[in-house]
Amino acid sequence: MSALQQLRTMTTIVADTGDIAAIARLKPIDATTNPSLITKALLHPDNQGMLSETMSRHNGNIDAVIDALTIQVGCDILELIQGRVSTEVDARLSYDTQATIDKALAFMEAYQKAGVNSERVLIKMAATWQGIEAARYLETQNIHCNLTLLFGQHQAIACADAGVTLISPFVGRILDWQKRQQNRQNVPASDDMGVQSVKRIYQYYKQHNYNTQVMGASFRSTEQILALAGCDLLTIAPDLIDALAAMDTEVIQQLSPSMSLDVADMKRVSLTREEYSSAYQQDTVTQDLLPKGIDGFIGARDELAQMLAAMRH
Repeated sequence: MSALQQLRTMTTIVADTGDIAAIARLKPIDATTNPSLITKALLHPDNQGMLSETMSRHNGNIDAVIDALTIQVGCDILELIQGRVSTEVDARLSYDTQATIDKALAFMEAYQKAGVNSERVLIKMAATWQGIEAARYLETQNIHCNLTLLFGQHQAIACADAGVTLISPFVGRILDWQKRQQNRQNVPASDDMGVQSVKRIYQYYKQHNYNTQVMGASFRSTEQILALAGCDLLTIAPDLIDALAAMDTEVIQQLSPSMSLDVADMKRVSLTREEYSSAYQQDTVTQDLLPKGIDGFIGARDELAQMLAAMRH
């Protein structure tokens, strides 16, 4: 069995791509989209017809076009997979709870009009305090949320407390940060702050029987992925999925609910907004990477908007 086949016996593999052809080939259970993935999908010659039709339907209103394309790509992906697609709320709304809720409700209405079961959609937003509070409300309306750009334990604690369906803690971006800070080229998984962060979050959730699923994201190597074998889900780019399929290494499970009981007990906590802010101020990784991640998502959306505006003229 390949490393990928072995990994699939212990972890749900999600394709981190909006490339329809890659999803059809890799057959993941779940998939995720974001503006840069949608931009890539739209540059594909096969999608030009859909693009021009959507532009004329919305009279060239760029925000409306981006939202419509987001839903369209989500629907196309759902035809190819058995599970769920994550659909990202405009990152410009990351610090606005009500606007995030309104956008999520509009997305769900659009999916329902397209005949999609709401159980198959995860609404994805940044794990800011405001995003987490939006998710807290949406989950009470049976709208499932995926909290992304998660770098710190305090974000994970707040997400579990809010009852969110799934979190996406970022592994690779934390490693990149660690390499810069420590001026190191190579960091083994045993010393990898990104890997260790996800392990801690997973163990905390399982020790306290939270239903929130942990989906490791943003990987730089197969070593990082295999160090988290057994995590609820892992979202992996197609090139790394292919690399795992070509490996015949024995995969040893690193995480499981029962194994989480064998590590030191972590106290269950709930955070007030003040406690959350205080933890954020003390977490240099999140302080650096969360705003940059949001800016990156906004930049990707701006690029998509510019591309669409150029086509309008």
